[in-house]
Amino acid sequence: MKNTFINDQIRGFLNDPDEIASLANISSVIMLAYSSLNWAGFYLVNKGQLTVGPFQGGPACTPISFSKGVCGKCYRDGEIQNVADVHAAADHIACDGNTASELCVPVMVNKTTVMEIDLDSPIADRFDKDFENEMRQAAADIAEAYCVHGWNSYAGGSI
Repeated sequence: MKNTFINDQIRGFLNDPDEIASLANISSVIMLAYSSLNWAGFYLVNKGQLTVGPFQGGPACTPISFSKGVCGKCYRDGEIQNVADVHAAADHIACDGNTASELCVPVMVNKTTVMEIDLDSPIADRFDKDFENEMRQAAADIAEAYCVHGWNSYAGGSI
């Protein structure tokens, strides 16, 4: 499902220099723009692990070790993780038993993951290539805002 306006909306919220306010609004936009999501938000790199950031949905698992789960693999590999069936993923961390698929997208600054966009759906194989590409663009736009606004409090310093 292609949503032609999502990236424009995300870029609009990135004009706010406040990191938490921007990410909170982006998680809300994502949750409202797409059907069949049960979690949309961010994990931030913080003191050698991933810590939940702004999100929409049920309670989140936090902190997450870089060595565990889909989010940990996203961090380790620095690549999008599109898991069609989380029940088949050996190291999936089940924060919500209703989740069937997950998309995790690294936000990279100077080849370093500074945060991740994490999305869950109760529907298996929910995230198609259009969705993946929209979130890849969102991650690139967030990385640019990270640099422009000097967002670095969660990564432990400048990147």
